[in-house]
Amino acid sequence: MTAETTTVTDLADLKDIAGAVPQGDAAEIARTTAPLRAREVDAQGRSYATGRRKDAVARVWVKPGTGKITINGRDQEVYFARPTLRLVINQPFTITDRAGQYDVIATVRGGGLSGQAGAVKHGIAQALTKYEPELRPVVKAAGFLTRDSRVVERKKYGKAKARRSFQFSKR
Repeated sequence: MTAETTTVTDLADLKDIAGAVPQGDAAEIARTTAPLRAREVDAQGRSYATGRRKDAVARVWVKPGTGKITINGRDQEVYFARPTLRLVINQPFTITDRAGQYDVIATVRGGGLSGQAGAVKHGIAQALTKYEPELRPVVKAAGFLTRDSRVVERKKYGKAKARRSFQFSKR
């Protein structure tokens, strides 16, 4: 038995070999055919996610409500006194037009206030996409689902800090 071989001399010949090619934008085709993720909700009707930033780790629960955000048992205005930190926390809600529609309960450990705010933001974005999977493309395009992996560089021996050398003395 001999295998039949075909030679391709032009790109037009590939059309006969490949078969039907879908028409339209590839991203649009992927968007319409991509399966939606399953909704992840616990028995109390909450979605859970973990957010991380620098050394801070936040455990976040999101449920429908009036927009109250509680962090470590305290209100967000008390825990994050700086308005910029509260703005960071509310970014996932503002970008999805869900401000005031969800209650957030979070526990945060480690790091400083800025890292903790970033961890809570990451956790809220993750939990929000688990509660409403159709919001995932919007939140992902904004970059809120990506964990910011930048951490403080460790101090090396023979150095004053991570890279700073001791002052040089000629005499």
